[in-house]
This record gives sequence, structure tokens and C-alpha cells, in this order.
Amino acid sequence: MSTISYNKSIELLYNVSSTNGFVASAENTSNYNRVWARDGVICGLAALASGDKKLIETFRITLETLANNQHEIGTIPSNVMINEKTTEVSYGGLAGRVDAVTWFIIGICQYAFHTNDNSLIVKYEVEIEKALFLLEAWEFNNKHLIYVPLSGNWADEYITDGYVLYDQLLRIWALKNYNSFKKSEKLALKIKHIVEQVESNFLPNSNKDKFHERAYNEIKFNAYLPCSFSPSGYKNQFDAFANSLVLMLNIGSDFVQKEIINFSFTLAQSTKLGLVPAFWPPILESDIHWDLLKDNCKYEFRNFPYEFHNGGSWSMVNGFFALGLLNHSEHEKSSIILENINNANAINEYSFYENFNTDTMAPNGVSNCAWSAAAAVLLHQAINNNFKIVL
Repeated sequence: MSTISYNKSIELLYNVSSTNGFVASAENTSNYNRVWARDGVICGLAALASGDKKLIETFRITLETLANNQHEIGTIPSNVMINEKTTEVSYGGLAGRVDAVTWFIIGICQYAFHTNDNSLIVKYEVEIEKALFLLEAWEFNNKHLIYVPLSGNWADEYITDGYVLYDQLLRIWALKNYNSFKKSEKLALKIKHIVEQVESNFLPNSNKDKFHERAYNEIKFNAYLPCSFSPSGYKNQFDAFANSLVLMLNIGSDFVQKEIINFSFTLAQSTKLGLVPAFWPPILESDIHWDLLKDNCKYEFRNFPYEFHNGGSWSMVNGFFALGLLNHSEHEKSSIILENINNANAINEYSFYENFNTDTMAPNGVSNCAWSAAAAVLLHQAINNNFKIVL
């Protein structure tokens, strides 16, 4: 099963390879037939893991497409569509996409690490520096955490906003990667400040200064870090992607990380798919945040309970969860997650669905979704060939 699934995943990555980079899906769906920053970089990480020269070249082209369409103020495109007649560049829909900037920097650096070729970093140093300056501006209060608008990242129809944990962690990862090349005391100090602020504001029992002391004192911390906070208080849903990054980046104490591992894996095993949901618990119509969730969609509402971001299960997210497990030598648990990712991707003759209803197992979103395949490739190579993302 593992070999077949791996080969099918590689096949899909070939199918989403275009002359301008990785597109989000092999389906002829307009919004997915584009080069996306986060999707493209995650597919690129899988390409690097695979060692496939053609896929790695597609990754390089993806990064160049993003860099060449950077906004003059530093914003990296959320997505780009290029055809014979025109180029359409989007920096976000209802709000700009903050994580496009950090994924771009991570992608450039990971390409350099794994190919032993720094040429893209040299070529796009100005673009990287502009992107980093923009992230600094997005702090607004110069206190080291970026402020993310509603719809400002991959969970673009969910309720997280303000100081979103996921985005702070991606920034730490991006800065650490870039500083491996720059060796800058200024960058090293910035990383230190951001980590301190994350640990002060998202971890329990912190005795350091908080952004929002009153809200911090009112929150009931669980066995994971809360997903976001803003002037209106904390949102305490479990964010699987963010907490996976906590495990990958070793944020907090060993105790905190063990708590996250135990909570996340137990949650995954309690579901029919054996996968950890993207956010948990799902927001129901009777919950306080339902109206915020219901109105946050540009076209049609998709975040029904247990679906999409609202408690849906994504192969892509589980790939990063299992990488976090591997970072803590949880090899057996990560292998179980890989098997469950492969089983999900194989539904309906390897349709590689975007996500699934965690309650019913029904598929949601587009089929032939590129980063569903990328998760399987990345994790397969990490488990079987010791491929390591540089953190």
C-alpha cells in the first residue's frame, strides 16, 4: 500500500506541474488552476524530499513565479494565474494572505539547503528583505508579533484573527532559515524576541509580560496552545497545523510538547479516519462564534460542522502533524498517521481529496489536490529515508 500510494502521489505532483510552477489541483477548477504560495511551497518540500529532478525544477519555477509577481510593498502573491494572454495576480480575497510571505521565504531557503545552491537566495535577496520588512510593519505595535486579519492565512474562512499562533510560528521558521545564510545578530535577536512573545502569550503559567493580561488570566488553557488572541480575547480552539509547528520548532518545554502529542494523537485515533482534524472542536450553530464563521465566506458557505476548517480532516495538515511527531522520535505514531493519510488519499481510486468530514468520512473540496499528495510524499521520505526539513 505504501509504495503504491507513494507512486500515486508522485504521479499527481507531476500532473500539477505547469510551466509556471505547481498548481493547486489537477482538476480544471479555475481557482485551483493557479500557482499558490503555500500550496506551491508545500509541494516543493515534497519535491525536495523525493529527490526527483523534474519536480525540484518545478519548485524552482514556482518560487520564481512568486518572486516575479511580488507587490512593490513586499507582499507575496497568494496565487498567480498565467496564460498566453494575461497574468492575474491575487494577494488575497476578503483579506490579504499573511502566510504567503512566510511560506515564500521558507521555500527559497529550503530549496537552497537541499540543493546546495544559494543562487535563488542571492537572486531574490531584495525580495526577501522587502518581505521581512513588511512582516515587521504588520506588527503595528512593534512588539514582535504580527497582527493577522480575519481570513488572513490558509484557514481563510475560519474565525482566527489578531495574533494567530500559526503565523507567528511560520515567521520564526522563516527567520531561522534565512538567518542560517545571513548570520545576522539582528535577525537572531528578532527570533529570540518572537519566541519569547509566543511563549509569554500562548503558554500557560507564564510570569512574563502579556499583550492582553486580563484576557490571558481568563482563558482556560488545555493540553495545547490556543489558536489566536486579539483585543477581544482568546480563541481557544485546537489548531492542529499550529500545534504541529510547535512540535517541529520545539516551542515551550518538553512537558508542553508531550501534552500536545498525547492530546493530538488521542484525538486522531478517536476519529473514523484516524486523522487529526484541522481545528477542534467544531463550531456549532449554538456556539458564540457561529455568526462570525457563517459570514466569513466570499462565495458559498463550506464550514459546516466537521467540514473544511471547522473540524474537517486534511491530509496536508496531518503530514505536518506526523513531522512534528518524528521530531520527538515518535516513529510508530508517525507511521500510523502516514498509513491513515494514504488510506484517505486512496478513497475513490486515489482521488486525493482536499479534506474530509470527520464525522461521516465524506470527501469535501476538490479532488486531485496537490498538497494532499505532497503530505504523503514528504512523510514517506521522512520516515523511510530520513529526509529532514531544515528548521
